[in-house]
Amino acid sequence: MLRIIGGQWRGRKIHFPALDIRPTPDRVRETLFNWLQTRIQGARCLDLFAGSGALGLEALSRGAAEVVFIEQRRAASVAIERLLAQWPAAGRASVLCTEAQRYLSGHAPSAFDLVLLDPPYASGEIAAAARALEHGWLASDARIYIEHARRESLPALPASWHELRAGTAGEVGYHLYQSGQTGASA
Repeated sequence: MLRIIGGQWRGRKIHFPALDIRPTPDRVRETLFNWLQTRIQGARCLDLFAGSGALGLEALSRGAAEVVFIEQRRAASVAIERLLAQWPAAGRASVLCTEAQRYLSGHAPSAFDLVLLDPPYASGEIAAAARALEHGWLASDARIYIEHARRESLPALPASWHELRAGTAGEVGYHLYQSGQTGASA
């Protein structure tokens, strides 16, 4: 069971089926959304490798205009859809059951302000997703959140991405990047 940390649905519990999913810890989600507090309201978000959907749900709770959840496991995507149907955010969210790379190989519907990139650890998906995002998926001043196993180093990322913040918590390493020009705050 997870809970929403802040925003409109603060404290709401998320019951999720027993799946092999590693949700982002509460402490890490709280830190991330503190970093993003001035940028989340009205943002278009992409929760790639959604898993439990905890990151995208937190974004909705804090005022994101739209969240697109991408999750390849049918049971997980159905669970996110069911949860959203019970919340008043259903019109601001969509869930697609597909592989992240397949989704990113299509045409970007419009650029995202925030991408939440948290693939299964040791999957090797970060580098490929980062390269694909460079092809019309990111707003000019987008934020990209990357989560990975702390013991693993990040792969090479696009040269146009600039790290704004980073942290670790237990086995988790997490980073916030900005696309485009340098010099802006989180």
